[in-house]
Amino acid sequence: MAEYITNGVQLNCLIDRPHRTVTLYHPNLPPELLQQPATLAGETVLPGFQLDLSFVW
Repeated sequence: MAEYITNGVQLNCLIDRPHRTVTLYHPNLPPELLQQPATLAGETVLPGFQLDLSFVW
């Protein structure tokens, strides 16, 4: 994930199905761990984007 951030990615999401977690990566911030979120938002990187995770869990 660090390589993506180093190359300019502003938002990176790692979905871990077995543990039902999502880790969000942003430049210059520590990773943020979410426990079984219902949705993922695109934040300011992809305004209006919503990913429904109910089909994942």
